[in-house]
Amino acid sequence: MTDTDSAVADSAVIDALMLELSAEPIPALPAPAERVRLREALGWGKQQLAAYLAVKRETIWAWEKPDAPTPRGAKGQKYARLLEAARRYAERAVPVSTPPAPDPIVEDLLPVLSPDAPPEGFTLAEPPELDDPPPTFTAAPPTGPVPFDDPDGYVMLPEGGTRRCVRCGRPTTFLFNGEPRHLYTAASAAVAPPCWQSVASTPPPAPAAAAPAPAADAAPASVEQSRTPAPAAAEPTAPAPVRRVHARICDDTFTDGPLAVLEAADGQLAAHLIDGRTLECRAKTITALAAWTLDKTRIGTPKLHRHGFDTDPLIVLTAGAAEYFGLPAELDDQEELRLDKSHKVVKQITKAGWEVPYWGFGPWPRVFQRVEGGRRSVQFAVLPWNALERRVWEKTAKLPGAEIARVLGLYAQRVITPRGTVGVNSLELMTALRNPTRAVKNEDTGEWESGPNPGSLQGPVDPAPPEPPEEHPLVHQLYPNGRPESETLDEEACQWVRPFDLVTAEERAMPMVVGLDLITAFLAAANNIRVGLGPAVYVENYRFDKEMPGSWWVDLSHIGVDERQPNPLDERLPNPFTPSGKRPTGPGWYATPTVAYAHELGFPVQPLKAYIRPDNGLYLTPWYEHLRDAYMATMADLGVHGAPKGQILDERSFLEAMGRHKDGDPLLVALLAAIKATAKSGVGKLRERPQGSSYVEGEPWAALKRALWRPDIRAAVLSRARINMHRKMVKMAQYTGLYPLAVLTDCVVYASPGPSPLDILPHTADGKPAKSTFQLGPNPGFVKHQGTETMAWALEQLKEGTNIANYIGGGNSVLDGE
Repeated sequence: MTDTDSAVADSAVIDALMLELSAEPIPALPAPAERVRLREALGWGKQQLAAYLAVKRETIWAWEKPDAPTPRGAKGQKYARLLEAARRYAERAVPVSTPPAPDPIVEDLLPVLSPDAPPEGFTLAEPPELDDPPPTFTAAPPTGPVPFDDPDGYVMLPEGGTRRCVRCGRPTTFLFNGEPRHLYTAASAAVAPPCWQSVASTPPPAPAAAAPAPAADAAPASVEQSRTPAPAAAEPTAPAPVRRVHARICDDTFTDGPLAVLEAADGQLAAHLIDGRTLECRAKTITALAAWTLDKTRIGTPKLHRHGFDTDPLIVLTAGAAEYFGLPAELDDQEELRLDKSHKVVKQITKAGWEVPYWGFGPWPRVFQRVEGGRRSVQFAVLPWNALERRVWEKTAKLPGAEIARVLGLYAQRVITPRGTVGVNSLELMTALRNPTRAVKNEDTGEWESGPNPGSLQGPVDPAPPEPPEEHPLVHQLYPNGRPESETLDEEACQWVRPFDLVTAEERAMPMVVGLDLITAFLAAANNIRVGLGPAVYVENYRFDKEMPGSWWVDLSHIGVDERQPNPLDERLPNPFTPSGKRPTGPGWYATPTVAYAHELGFPVQPLKAYIRPDNGLYLTPWYEHLRDAYMATMADLGVHGAPKGQILDERSFLEAMGRHKDGDPLLVALLAAIKATAKSGVGKLRERPQGSSYVEGEPWAALKRALWRPDIRAAVLSRARINMHRKMVKMAQYTGLYPLAVLTDCVVYASPGPSPLDILPHTADGKPAKSTFQLGPNPGFVKHQGTETMAWALEQLKEGTNIANYIGGGNSVLDGE
């Protein structure tokens, strides 16, 4: 029984059974194979079940795997009740309601729209040759004027009235801007897939007409072919009254997903989609592959923000596919990482009328064709050229194509469709969520045109003198003999080891040391941080404002030295104002969060001069929220859950889940590592330094042309991350009397009477975690257990000045990219 050929259970019957089960204890979940059988007994596909449970389709896929984790929480309980309802439904032989006969055009489109196998009796057609002219689809015009004065408004035809959607050709009862279009909401998406995304507001090309079944020597039936919708029926001839509704426009869905992974076997190409389907591809060259992608598939990603743009389709070439298209197994130029312009593949692209960007054909090449009014573009990823960084994705590139498609598809859905390294993806995500431009109406002409989008970065801005790295042309211009250390904005994460003679006798007597690791510390620091959007402005004797992003010249060297001052800083804590944890030796440049912390500690210092950015905003907040949700969803898939709203986290269960989560689905583990690296690398990319031996000292490099080359934003995030860590350490000392032995970026090590974080973390009398200090949990900014070692091991390392926070996890955190 498949998702498309089975009778569908009446939802009213299922609802009645669920109501009956709500008064009973929660049933036990059956084995994964039985879960599949019970779902199919209802005649439900994964998407329909996902919609009923209000989860993603990928979650259902994970729950039905042979080694599936046990679903937990309210949704897991609802899942268990639904499966029990399905069992009782099958036992009682409840009559099922047969779906009404579909419209002919819908029936023909089922293989396109369904993620599963085509219905029984459907005849697959041979794909047309790539040089065939694409078939066209013409929608009938509206039959009469439709009142319209709200750009977000739909209007509904009277009961029984339908039109053909100008996007997909299926019947719809809604009009938008006078055109028939489907109403798209989260609820409607759960019932039927939304219609296709168009290019430049034109209807998509329809697939080729249906043909007889393929011969015995043709491609296997598991490889999908092109399909054709039936001709549109006649439009109503009389205009009808309408009523207005509001919803999001339905032009943001690509039915074949964001990407395809291409494999070659026995001289044939197969493109694996993220939903498990496979498409046959007969392209012989890279440009033919690009044309096939744009003309014969619906691959692409809808925009992440209403002012943004849809993402180009991504085609991932495995080693076999790269060889099939004549690409070398590895690049000869390992420094520039691109094919030579004389290579035959580059010549083929140029000869066929296509182009590649100026940086050439490398691990993440883009191939585009200029057309009237714009261009057609396809993004590629060449896996044998290390397109998926091994330090992040590990062995993902060596997996079968279907598994690569699954993990990259999840990354595309939860983060962004990949188009480079995780650092590049992170910057692209920032831009996609805060697009520089938006449509604005010209008051003089009445026309809509492109204008700046408030809250975004409009373009590159020059850094203030203390902000850029030593290689920057500005530094060479101002300091030809080298920039003094005191003139450098040095905001980095903390790396500190407590002097051995400051380890107390009480601490040495404890048997263990425990490491706490802040989860995605840099990402947490980016939440609601105010950063500059425009250029810096130089000021003198400007009254410090903690809400004003900037670089401030101030003396913090005296804080915590004079015992007569309030709140002196304890020597058993790192100094919060320097990355080394040592007291500053004189005045210097600091980012806003560092100076604000001095005021918080009771030292209202006054900067003598500053470079401030009056044009500022919460630019990184959408980026933080997007990556936070991606991280939390993936952790949940791996069985690690936060506390339900209004409840206290079960800390022991959390520690147990964290201890085994890396033994879960390897693809989800790889995805989690990629999400973490995306957050961390994005912050680093904000101050990307020159790369390659061709760089000339003192000359500008390519990254400086980016709007997101912003060392001041990076400095603000790292400053805030370091201050957040210090604030928690101070609270920890106040609650428990414990002081850190070592700190490395986001890991802190404490002496402990036992091996667990629960042996040192403070709690209130009613068992709640103490506020403002380290708390266990999967949320960004919370902590997990990094590792435990003996005090004897720690003392031996500390005596040599070794930072034990780097090794307490069992490896080398710096080399491992933690």
